[in-house]
Amino acid sequence: MSAPVIQGWCPGALRPMMSGDGLVVRVRPHAGRLSQEQAAGIASLAGRYGNGLIDLSSRANLQIRGVREGTWEPLIDGLRALDLIDENISAETRRNIVVTPFWHEGDGTVEIASALERALVATGAPTVPGKFGFSVDSAFHPSGLSGVSADIRIAPCFGGWLVYGDTFLTGAVVETPDSAAEAAMELAHWFVSSGGIVDGRGRMARLWADVEVDVRNRRLPGRFQQRGVRFATDSGVKAGPHDLGFLVGFEFGQMEAETLSILAKCGPLRVTPWRMILIEGATSAPRIPGIITESTDPLLRVTACTGAPGCLQALIATRPLARALGISLAPDARLHVSGCSKGCAHPGAAPLTLVGEAGGTVAVVRNGPASGAPVCRGLNPDTLTLNDLTEALNAPQL
Repeated sequence: MSAPVIQGWCPGALRPMMSGDGLVVRVRPHAGRLSQEQAAGIASLAGRYGNGLIDLSSRANLQIRGVREGTWEPLIDGLRALDLIDENISAETRRNIVVTPFWHEGDGTVEIASALERALVATGAPTVPGKFGFSVDSAFHPSGLSGVSADIRIAPCFGGWLVYGDTFLTGAVVETPDSAAEAAMELAHWFVSSGGIVDGRGRMARLWADVEVDVRNRRLPGRFQQRGVRFATDSGVKAGPHDLGFLVGFEFGQMEAETLSILAKCGPLRVTPWRMILIEGATSAPRIPGIITESTDPLLRVTACTGAPGCLQALIATRPLARALGISLAPDARLHVSGCSKGCAHPGAAPLTLVGEAGGTVAVVRNGPASGAPVCRGLNPDTLTLNDLTEALNAPQL
């Protein structure tokens, strides 16, 4: 498979990324929540200054697509008026925080996220790589954020919250939101000072693997060696009614601006890292095309990036293939279709991943990421069926 260009950073609002359909402008809601005014405003701006399409990212952000060079500045002005723009690119890059949508008023989750935001823009905040991120879970409904990309995690535990690095078995137990943010900053500084950044990139899990070998030079500060007892997590997030509102999904995590405009009328919205939106206080979802309200819908178990021609690096059109195969998926099956080996829509391993190759064919990876070793390749995406996949997977491996 041909090697794609790895940018090493995610698009932002102040630093958008060029794609095949124009600039991609990423909006990072504070604590993952949009007021009705903010949601309606984003919908209006996306229709006026973009191509009317909005993506949901795996970092619980929204991405306005199809923005042109000449419309970017008025778009930013509109987002700034909605309190959705950071002071500068540096602050925007560091404010990479995924917050569970299942928090309750006063449970400390939003308070921790707010304290983190303040700490990340304060003088002396650590300069971390563009993809380095934080996650904050809730005690009332631990929602399986352990499966969401993050480098420093804050999760409920007996006695408060546990602040720990991704893949760490130990962490620091803290009791208040401010002390959680303080501990997270200390751990981020440790990451930087321990050589976690190489050529401008770096992730905590990768550094930790090296620490195991060279523990004498990179020992964790003592308070991060506590074994806090974490609450059990529930990774079964499903579309439909929830005690906090109603969860709606979207085919491949994309919606039209008009869809967001209608949802904004239903209540405040919480953006999730599972490409769903929680409508606060709602008992049902509006009957409009483009949303998924049934947890059994097979397309909720299919992940696909933008693909060609919307992405300049994609080697195939991903979504027609994902849609054709997804509607017939077995109830327990999951599928990832990636336009190239970067696997932007799902960086981790998946049971079955189809990857675009040079020449427009498809390779198949089992139980691995898009960059994994294929078990078969050269398949035609225009005629590929689930039966073809079954036969190919049963053939001798390459």
